[in-house]
Amino acid sequence: MKSTKNKIVDRNSLHSIVQGWKKEGKKVVFTNGCFDILHLGHVDYLEKARQRGDKLVLGLNTDLSVKRLKGENRPLNDQYARARLLASLAFVDALTYFDEDTPYELIKELKPDILVKGNDYLAENIVGADIVIANGGKVETIALVEGFSTSNIIEKIKKQS
Repeated sequence: MKSTKNKIVDRNSLHSIVQGWKKEGKKVVFTNGCFDILHLGHVDYLEKARQRGDKLVLGLNTDLSVKRLKGENRPLNDQYARARLLASLAFVDALTYFDEDTPYELIKELKPDILVKGNDYLAENIVGADIVIANGGKVETIALVEGFSTSNIIEKIKKQS
């Protein structure tokens, strides 16, 4: 079996990989997030995202960007640990890190065919939607599993300790 850590690639390599998939006629789906504590909500969301196309590419927030977005005590799991867990999922085809607060530049580099986020976002407010639409792609939202979030898990642990 091929090592799943090979799915974690730098941005330049990912660009080449995505271009190759597109030349083969594959539909490339992109999503992003922190994925600090992997849970059912994440797995369900990513599996549904992959069903929108042929390949799923994931932009993963670096530790520094998670800290800026979520606060000083986050992430609980470092970026490599998060990336390895995500790479082990059969429906994640490739992932890379991004250090910016949003994946706008990464989306601009990759130009995915389909951009997805959870339905807690309005499609028109999703970062990078303008790029994807301008390149003939689609922006879609996916229903999230109720009651699952890393913040909820952290709160539950705090209450039980």
